[in-house]
Amino acid sequence: MSNELRPFLQGRHLKAKVTTMVVAAFFVGGLAASSGLNPGRLLAVPDAAQAAPAEGDQLVTGATSPFATLAAKLTPVVVNVRVNKIERADFPDFEGPEQPFGDFFSHFFGDRRGFPNVPAQGAGSGVIIRGDGYVLTNNHVVEGARDVTVTLSDKQEHKARVVGRDAKTDLALLKIEADKSLPAASLGDSDQLKVGDWVMAIGNPFGLSETVTSGIVSAKGRVIGAGPYDDFIQTDASINPGNSGGPLFNMKGEVVGINTAIIPNAQGIGFAIPVNTAKPLIPQLETKGEVTRGYLGVSIQSITPDLASAMGLGEGKGALVADVVEGGPADRAGIRRGDVIVAFGGKDVKDSHDLSFIVAAAPVGRESTVTIMRDGVERRLDVKIGKQESEKGAKKESSKQAHGKWGLQLRDVPPRVAEELGLESERGALVAGVVPGSPADRAALRQGDVILEVNRQPVTSASELKERIAGAGERGALVLLVQSSRGTRYVVLKG
Repeated sequence: MSNELRPFLQGRHLKAKVTTMVVAAFFVGGLAASSGLNPGRLLAVPDAAQAAPAEGDQLVTGATSPFATLAAKLTPVVVNVRVNKIERADFPDFEGPEQPFGDFFSHFFGDRRGFPNVPAQGAGSGVIIRGDGYVLTNNHVVEGARDVTVTLSDKQEHKARVVGRDAKTDLALLKIEADKSLPAASLGDSDQLKVGDWVMAIGNPFGLSETVTSGIVSAKGRVIGAGPYDDFIQTDASINPGNSGGPLFNMKGEVVGINTAIIPNAQGIGFAIPVNTAKPLIPQLETKGEVTRGYLGVSIQSITPDLASAMGLGEGKGALVADVVEGGPADRAGIRRGDVIVAFGGKDVKDSHDLSFIVAAAPVGRESTVTIMRDGVERRLDVKIGKQESEKGAKKESSKQAHGKWGLQLRDVPPRVAEELGLESERGALVAGVVPGSPADRAALRQGDVILEVNRQPVTSASELKERIAGAGERGALVLLVQSSRGTRYVVLKG
């Protein structure tokens, strides 16, 4: 499960501008919360020209609807995915004078508010994409799972192996070993979907297996704050916790999306990953277990009308370079902060969202031409695409760089972080990573914290902090002064 905020049922909170999204995974057991079932909507597709039936006329004509035909055909390709994992259970926020038990919980638990190693069970959905047992689902359904069980429509259960995961698109590929060829879904073309097209979802909402819902495509290309590659299909087909990883079908019976997220307090607003996003990633997940993406080494943002006016950027098309990673591909190519990237590899760049997708798909190690606007002048630069660090590689690097027995990965405090935390100068050391189960983890140190002091002595850099904790480590405990967005606090680090 991702390390973002947790919803009332296990999953991620996806932050949009005015509301909170939540992935449609259904978790029970140690971390479950009760939730009632809302009555479903009766979907009718009336003929506008049909007159009201006269008294005595039969209301049921006996004709089978296309949804019934599709449901009978497609239900066998949809599976239930159950996982067992170990999670950290967090308390609600009891801080503040308005909270009646704030002092009590602060006294006994300090800033930790959670216990590690709480067993949890989860359930989601998946779709069989190959007869030899490959199942596509959401990454957040299986992330951190100790074991995964897939239940077919005929109630046969199979242990599943997680073949590959990609947190950035929230996709995962599973493999089960069945004694026969399995029915498999056909993958369609999500680019051909139009707003208003009929779609159908099949999944296991709230553990209710083989639930079929239908609706229309409400919008395409939705950016909901789930990650760098947001490009969701919005639908009013009912999607609930437990539908995560299940398929969204078009009326040809083809998979056009993987159901992923909902707005919990809304009706008829759900989101699916376009299948065209998934299709090029599946071979990589199968063969490498992860996805390799191109890397440019820039921080970018879209150009608002105010920015365009203030910076003289004309129509405001393109991606504005807010920062350049020192020594990265963009830096070596001569791209600077304030440049506007308007084309990449021969493709026009409308905004920052466009550029993220184009760069990610660029072949690693090859040169691409980047067209930029700088001071009103168009320039073309050649850049050699780097390799974006994968989630697996990042975890390996974090573990490798973690300092000694304490389980800390440290770096100097960037100016942006110092400004956000209101530090008078770039003092201290930034916690860039924490090894799970380490003394730093048990002391509730988290990525993004800034360590200002060790045993009441100030530190000014990551290297100085490493020397201090190395020299003091044999005494068995360290007192750290830590600052974060929650304020300043002392923590005790025990070996």
